[in-house]
Amino acid sequence: MESNFTNDHNYKYQKAKDKVEAIKGFYGNLLAYCIVIPILAYINYNTTSFPWAIFPALGWGFGVIMNGLYAFGYNPLFGKKWEERKIKEYMQES
Repeated sequence: MESNFTNDHNYKYQKAKDKVEAIKGFYGNLLAYCIVIPILAYINYNTTSFPWAIFPALGWGFGVIMNGLYAFGYNPLFGKKWEERKIKEYMQES
């Protein structure tokens, strides 16, 4: 009985730790985006009339959005119910 409780506790702890790491990574990515993109826009504004800074802003911005969706557990394509159903399915196969 103790072993089962310990395994469950370790699993929950690891899952919570992974979630915190994902959120921490998201905020780091967001902070870097908010620092680098304005610098690129400033360089772009002062060097050429072609708005090339929009490309990294859009590309990286999409990445930041996807990272945030993952970190906070929102997945419009494969929701939580789908994930739990698949986990149960694969556990039954074993």
